Amino acid sequence: MYLKKSLMLIILLAFSTYSSAQITKTEKDSIYIQQVEGKKKPNKVLHAEPLFIDLIRDLGARKGEKEWNIGLGLADNLKFDAYEALIEYEWAPIDRLGLEVELPFTFYSPQSGIEKDSIPSNSLNSIKIAIQWSFFVSEPMATSMAIGYINEFELSDFRNFGEPFIRANVYNPFFVVAKRWGNNLHSLIYTGPKIEQNFRTNKFYITYDINTSFHHMITGTRNFIGIEFNKTFDNGGFDMTVRPQMRLGISENLLIGIVAGIPVSRENERLSSFLRLIWEPKHTQNTASGNVYKK
Repeated sequence: MYLKKSLMLIILLAFSTYSSAQITKTEKDSIYIQQVEGKKKPNKVLHAEPLFIDLIRDLGARKGEKEWNIGLGLADNLKFDAYEALIEYEWAPIDRLGLEVELPFTFYSPQSGIEKDSIPSNSLNSIKIAIQWSFFVSEPMATSMAIGYINEFELSDFRNFGEPFIRANVYNPFFVVAKRWGNNLHSLIYTGPKIEQNFRTNKFYITYDINTSFHHMITGTRNFIGIEFNKTFDNGGFDMTVRPQMRLGISENLLIGIVAGIPVSRENERLSSFLRLIWEPKHTQNTASGNVYKK
C-alpha cells in the first residue's frame, strides 16, 4: 500500500512539473512577443524574416529603428567559385517606412584547369537603394503586408570599370505578406518582377521571383531555424534554390545568420553558403536580443 501511494505521488509530481514547464514556455513566448509588440504605437507584429532575401527594415517598422548588415557568401560553380560580400544599412525615418542602401561585391576564383580570363571579372555589382512601406499591420491576425521598390544601378566589372560606369538599371517592385501562426511558427511570401534595362542596347530583360519562407522561432528568443525557397521564372524557364538556415543571438544587439544553398534546377551552380552579421543599435536592442527572457 505504501509503495502504491509513493508511486502515485511521484506520478502526480512529474505531471505537475511537466505542466509547469509547459506553462513556463508559453509564458516566455508571450512575454517576448509582448516585448517586441508592446503597447507602443503604431502596432507591430513579430515576424521571422528570411536571411538570404532580406527585407527593407522590419515589417511595421517604427521610427528610429536602424540596422547594419554584413554578408559573406560562397557559391560553387562548374568553372569557378564566386565569393560574395555585401554591406547594407537600413533605417526607418518615419513609422512603417523602411529605407535601405546596399553595396554587393563578387570576387571570382577559377577551378583547377580553367583559365582566369575565361571567368567573370571581380566587381562591385551594383548600388542598390530601396524603400518599403508596411500598409497593413494586424496584431489580432498576427499578419503584416508591405509593398516596396528596389532600384539597382548595375556597374561595369573591375576589368572594364568606368566603360561605362553604370551599364544597366534593374527596376524591382515587390510585395510582402507575413503571418505568425501561434507563438513560434512563421511564414512569409516575397514576390515581384525584376526588369533589367541594358543602357548599351536599350533592351529589357524580365524575370519574376517568388520567394517563400517558413521558420520556427525558439522559445523566448529571436533565434530560429527555417528554410527559404527562392524561385525564379525566366522566359519559360524555372530555377529554384532551397536555403535551410538558422539565426543565433550573439549578444544583446548582434545576431548571426547561417544559410546553405541547395540548387534544385540550376545547371551551372552547385552548393553555396551565406553568412549574415546583423547589428542593431542599442535603442532597438529589446527586439534584437538572442535571449530576452530567462527562467
